[in-house]
Amino acid sequence: MKKLNLVVVFNKDLDKGLFCIRAKEPYKGLYNFVGGKVEEGETNDEAAYRELFEETGISREDIMLDHFMDLNYFKYENNLQVYYGILKQKVNLVEEKNKLVWVDLNKELLNNEKFAGNYNIPHIIKQIKTYLKDESK
Repeated sequence: MKKLNLVVVFNKDLDKGLFCIRAKEPYKGLYNFVGGKVEEGETNDEAAYRELFEETGISREDIMLDHFMDLNYFKYENNLQVYYGILKQKVNLVEEKNKLVWVDLNKELLNNEKFAGNYNIPHIIKQIKTYLKDESK
């Protein structure tokens, strides 16, 4: 099974998320989380930090990532590892191939013509925010 990751990056207030606008398929032209492939010989965590840095310039000093969930697509033989993190400070983003944008986390995420993932994006964000709310009690 091929391992892939995606990284959900929140601002400090948890009201904005970092998205890329995909330059290629799948989901070309749509907003999506950053992420990529887990290379042979690297751990899942190493791959998440590497992909995040390559695509955004955000380093380990800027954010602590937490492996939150996996989505397994057996028919495609993909294991999608979902990570999240909250930025510790303001960062200067460095775009690799995809344009990067901060997006308000609201009901617009349900717009399947703008956001990739067939409604997985709002589900993932809601699950992470629910977890963070429960953890803060």
